[in-house]
Amino acid sequence: MNTYPRLLTHCAGLLLLLLSGSASATPQLLDRIIAIVNDEAISATELAAEIETVKLQLNQQRAPIPPAEILKKQVLERLIGIHLQLQLARANNIVVDEDSLNRAIQSIAEQNRMTLRQFRNVLEADGYDFNKFREDIRREMITSRLRQRQIDNRISVSDAEIDQFLAQQQGSEQANDEYHLAHILIAVPEAASSEEIQRAKIKAQTLLEKLQQGAEFTTLAVTESSGQQALSGGDLGWRKAGQLPTLFANLVPKMKIGEVSQPIRSPSGYHIIKLLDHRSGEQHVITQTHARHILLRPNALATEEEVRAQLQALKVRIESGDDFGELAQAHSEDKASAINGGDLGWASPGVMVPQFEEVMAKTPINAISEPFQTQFGWHILQVLERRSYDNTEEFKRNNARRQLIERKIAEEHEIWLRRLRDEAYVEIRLDSDTPS
Repeated sequence: MNTYPRLLTHCAGLLLLLLSGSASATPQLLDRIIAIVNDEAISATELAAEIETVKLQLNQQRAPIPPAEILKKQVLERLIGIHLQLQLARANNIVVDEDSLNRAIQSIAEQNRMTLRQFRNVLEADGYDFNKFREDIRREMITSRLRQRQIDNRISVSDAEIDQFLAQQQGSEQANDEYHLAHILIAVPEAASSEEIQRAKIKAQTLLEKLQQGAEFTTLAVTESSGQQALSGGDLGWRKAGQLPTLFANLVPKMKIGEVSQPIRSPSGYHIIKLLDHRSGEQHVITQTHARHILLRPNALATEEEVRAQLQALKVRIESGDDFGELAQAHSEDKASAINGGDLGWASPGVMVPQFEEVMAKTPINAISEPFQTQFGWHILQVLERRSYDNTEEFKRNNARRQLIERKIAEEHEIWLRRLRDEAYVEIRLDSDTPS
């Protein structure tokens, strides 16, 4: 029985992690080292398991599976990237404790409308090792936290950038349009020689000619691209005009559906993009929420669970009659809001981080939420009121800020991963005998 579609309806981003349990069906191999990544080894068994994962993913997407040697090299590069990120996470003391991991898995089960026991039974019935699944989820959470610390939290947008963005969008009928893109990257090292740059340029031009002659974009992305979405056929998903990478922002709105661009040079290499689809976007009346919160952060003296317990105790006190505002002033580590009793004012959709917004949306007016975690720490919140609100200048600026941040994060992430790879010691020992 194939349960992937049913399991992954609401957690497509975890497809690779779920599929990775298929390693249990891989024959036992005489293990040997096929790559050295700084001071760590990647074994033939690990590579073989990851290859099976990718094959299953490609089958799910009805995408062609590339020749074995090409697939092997692409998957190995992804494994190298994962090892490098996990090494950097360890160096920065980034860990995911058991409680956080359990809550994440519970959330996946709930998104699939199952209890944890049902979810585990379905996994194991299809031959997946639940402990392996847990560790794959932990790995994804660690690398996500690493990216937040290394990239996301360092990205800022100035008022001048927002002004310029809004000025460019003013009067444009395409300001809210969305574009579905696919992408091929022919990478060059950060300090590439003129010969390396020229080779990459020639390769990009050759790929473009193949595409113009009818080659499948998805197939070439899987086999040739160095982009992070290569094994998904280069699919970048749907993006609003303001979320397009700066490199593509002026080009994409002029493209026709199905059109492929000329190679585009960037510090990362040469890019070829294809416009898969386009849809018009419209602005609607939004629901704003007025809430207040109390924030606590784990530290050397308080673990995640202890902080959560402190917030649970504060919740009980508030529900027993203590004043939320007074407790926020006394305890909240969000000093900007604590001085106002934790009051966050009116918030439009997209202003808060997703985890906060999700809890805020499902909390009834005047109710106190259960303690929950975001990248900033642990919170409880109270929703004071909600209102329907038409578009305003403030909303436009918040929306512009979000789109600019997402654009910068996407651009910086690609550069960061390439730099991480270029600065590492990597020795590859692949040969034709390596299992594929």
